[in-house]
Formats: sequence, structure tokens, C-alpha cells
Amino acid sequence: MKKRYKWIIGLTSAAAIFTASVNTSASFAKTLSDVPVVGTIVKGVSFTAEGKDVDAQLQVPKIENLENKELESSLNQKYLAENQKLYDEFKKEINEIKEKGNGHLSVHTGYEVKTDDELIFSIGRYTDKVKGSSSTIMKYDTIDKKEQVLLTLPILFKNNDYIADISENIKNQMKEQMKKDSNKVYWLSDSGIEDINKADRFEQITADQNFYINKDHQLVISFDEYEVAPGNMGVVEFVIPTEIISKDLVGHKYIK
Repeated sequence: MKKRYKWIIGLTSAAAIFTASVNTSASFAKTLSDVPVVGTIVKGVSFTAEGKDVDAQLQVPKIENLENKELESSLNQKYLAENQKLYDEFKKEINEIKEKGNGHLSVHTGYEVKTDDELIFSIGRYTDKVKGSSSTIMKYDTIDKKEQVLLTLPILFKNNDYIADISENIKNQMKEQMKKDSNKVYWLSDSGIEDINKADRFEQITADQNFYINKDHQLVISFDEYEVAPGNMGVVEFVIPTEIISKDLVGHKYIK
């Protein structure tokens, strides 16, 4: 009988928690200099800072109990590095606000477990940032829990034919959505919108496009805010019908 593993996703109970409430960006910038640096020693961190014109809430997910310790370590280090970079940028931008004497900055990060069953574990990490305008990005990792490997799109498919097939289906879904809802807009060359820059038009996904596998074991392709549509559309996702990509798949182990 195979050993079953309990998967844990969350924040270390002994994580460093910092909360600051200040009235001026100057004193806030000074306080931030005393916050412990997120590094390899700290496995999970919840960092919160609030001020008159600034707000930061950074959460670093931690994966535990993977048999493949190398994969477990590399994922946790990646998550730490992502938030470390945001933290460093946050401190820099606070100083810029201080010098200008005004401005607003908000940075929030967190995670969402999309799928967690006997075979698949998919986690999404989001970053919401407001500085003048707002932006949201999502990043996903999908793991085969039995084989203990990180999945990529090329691993799932026989060759690169999936790029064209998935892209064509996404374009059809975009057109259908715009037809049904006039509030939905996608940057397509034949969408009828004349002022779309050629460079912004969606032509096809990349070989390593952002994706995850949902609870129904369907492939979901994700685009960040402003990637294929105006900002008011936010992050957009497309569930790809399995029959569209069935001939391209290496097998149906992951996608049913």
C-alpha cells in the first residue's frame, strides 16, 4: 500500500509578523528599515504595514511534506524570492513618496489553492498593486503529487501543436463572450476595435503560458491584467475543453 502524504499550505505559526500604524510616510519609511529581511532562514512570513498613504500585506505560502525535498525547497525559495523583491521595491517606492511629499501605494500578495486531490496540487499566487493605477498578476504551479514533479505545458503535450489549438479556442471563447456581453472586450485583430495597437493584439499563447489544472482536471489558461484585455477586465481565465486538445495530449493522466 502506497504511503499517503498530508499536504500543508500556509504560513508558519512562528512566522515573523510585523504591524505598523503611522501617520506620516517619513516615519513609516524609518520603521520599515527595522523589519527583518525575508531570507532563507524564514520559511513563511506574514508582513503587514499600514500608514496614511501606504498599505502592504505580503503573505508567503509554504509547502510542506513533499517527499521530493529538492522540489519543496526550490518552490519555497521561489515564493520567498518573489515577496522579497516586492518588499525591496516597496521600501524604495516609500522613499520616493517621502521625497515627493505625497502619493499612494498599496501592495497585497497572497495565494489560492486551486486543486488538491490525490494526484494534482495547483497553487496560484497573486499580487495586487496600486500606485496611480492598479495591476494584478497571477502565477501558478501545478505538481504531480505521486511522481513529485512540477508540471509544465510542454510536459503535457506531444509537440508544439497545442499552442495553435489552444490559441484558436481561446480566440473563439473571447469572441463568444464579447458577443454575449458588450462590457467584455478582448484585444483581437478582428474584434472590430480599431484603436488596438498591433503589439497588444492577442495572437497565440506562449509555450510556457500561465496555467493550472482545475478540480475537474481541465486545463485552465490564465492571462494577467492588461495582457489580452483592458485593465477593467482584470485577470482573465479560459477553461480549455479537453476534446479540443485531446489529440495533442501525451495522455489523460492529468487532464480528463
